[in-house]
Amino acid sequence: MGLLDARFDVNLSILFTELPLLERPAAAAAAGFTAVELWWPWVDAPTPERAELDALRGALNDAGTQLVGLNFYAGQLPGPDRGALSVPGEESEKFRANIDVAADFAQSLGCTALNALYGNRVEGVAPEAQDELALENLTLAARAAHRVGAVLLIEALNAPESPLCPIVSAPKAIEVVERVNEATGLDNARFLMDLYHLSMNGEDLHEVIGRYTDRTGHVQIADNPGRSFPGSGALDLADLLGRLDKAGYDGWIGLEYKPGDGPSADAFDWLPRERRAARG
Repeated sequence: MGLLDARFDVNLSILFTELPLLERPAAAAAAGFTAVELWWPWVDAPTPERAELDALRGALNDAGTQLVGLNFYAGQLPGPDRGALSVPGEESEKFRANIDVAADFAQSLGCTALNALYGNRVEGVAPEAQDELALENLTLAARAAHRVGAVLLIEALNAPESPLCPIVSAPKAIEVVERVNEATGLDNARFLMDLYHLSMNGEDLHEVIGRYTDRTGHVQIADNPGRSFPGSGALDLADLLGRLDKAGYDGWIGLEYKPGDGPSADAFDWLPRERRAARG
């Protein structure tokens, strides 16, 4: 697997955002893609009306796009939040209310990967208390994911852009993965390896791939600097995806990058159209 041989999906929460949510699946399909992923689309509604869920499901199905990844409720994203599950009070309650809603929506579309963003540290709350709350909520999320045949993803963000988030390295994310698996006994928690975030942290990406691919459930890419399309920055993404392939990873590669100044449809020139549709 090289840069042009991977199994790509498009993140519709960062690409095609110039369009209304319900128009994005068709736009991705028009660009040649058949697989997509999403952050939780309703940032103010962990439990949206059934009509909204049905409308998005219909838009995905009508476009012929397969949903392969979905975030649980994570607060204002994009925005100041980095998740909700470790934040005491209302945000934690919203996360819990969302768990079964998100899991059932994913199941209805054959989506088998659910991402749970950890959340920021909160002033005046002991980190140990937040971590205890996080484990409780992640345990609930892992059980819901298991119920619908999905894995629970734990993602490492990057410290420069998310200074209040404690999960800002691959080893820390793996630590949480292992803690959740130990708590549930289900072994369905996995690492979400976002190569952009890890590179922003200055981590050795070759080492991360070598050590953690066997515990990785999903991969996301963007070039660095700039968080834009491959070839816009300095990351050798062809080499990195080749190393992932050799390490045994055969899952999805999520395109989670900013399109630049033009429309999103123009941000895929690096990828020949015949390589965009999902294969296998």
